[in-house]
Amino acid sequence: MPELPEVETIKETLKRFVIDKTISDVSVYWPNIIKQPDDIEQLKNLLIGQTICDITRKGKFLLFQLDDAVLVSHLRMEGKYSVHPSVEPVKKHTHVIFEFSNGEELRYHDVRKFGTMHVFKKGDELNHKPLNQLGPDPFDETFTVDYFYRRLKRTDRLIKSVLLDQTVVAGLGNIYVDETLFKANIHPLKKANKLKKKEVRAIWEAAISTLQEAVSLGGTTIRSYVNSQGDMGMFQQELFVYGQENEPCKVCGKPIVKMKIGGRGTHVCVSCQKQ
Repeated sequence: MPELPEVETIKETLKRFVIDKTISDVSVYWPNIIKQPDDIEQLKNLLIGQTICDITRKGKFLLFQLDDAVLVSHLRMEGKYSVHPSVEPVKKHTHVIFEFSNGEELRYHDVRKFGTMHVFKKGDELNHKPLNQLGPDPFDETFTVDYFYRRLKRTDRLIKSVLLDQTVVAGLGNIYVDETLFKANIHPLKKANKLKKKEVRAIWEAAISTLQEAVSLGGTTIRSYVNSQGDMGMFQQELFVYGQENEPCKVCGKPIVKMKIGGRGTHVCVSCQKQ
């Protein structure tokens, strides 16, 4: 699943192709992707004639900022956006098409059909699901050490599980949680409320710096593209533990171990991250 750096990269890539484009029609071939509104005609009424003014991001969500509406999109496992001339054949698994007045189309492609779209009147998007359930973005001013420490002290869950909880901090996923905990020298099986303030600060700093580096390199697992640009993330070359099972730790040389925590594959150096 794309995490914060991948979604940030997709956002910046899409902006090069869709800003100032006006939606002239919308075709929905898999209605289950549309969660709000529940009527396709109402969806069209909200979108047709609207110009895309900007694309922003909150956690793993893309927010298409229109004149009077906001389209909130989550890519889930396989969602991809691409821009094409309207005369170009439509590929299989293309479920939503936004036609532009200039003859181009923004197409949403999703093999697994897990992606979601919500459309709200501008200003209402933060008051309703899914955005009103999110914790602060790691790059927000509200994601402070004090906030983070207070939230961790309120739960005896494992720190790995807490970092994956989007209501605590939005945008972190399995890859960057494993990398964050390694860089903070924290074992993922430690309970959140047992962490000392200096350990919490180490996680906070590692999360922000890891995400910043990943954004600068275009993410790790990005597979979305625009106009066949094929922009790929390069952060996979910087990974310390994720996907490195049985490989020597880049710091101490001991083999990286993979375990299951909360049903998620978790990579750890048991030497650098002592339990």
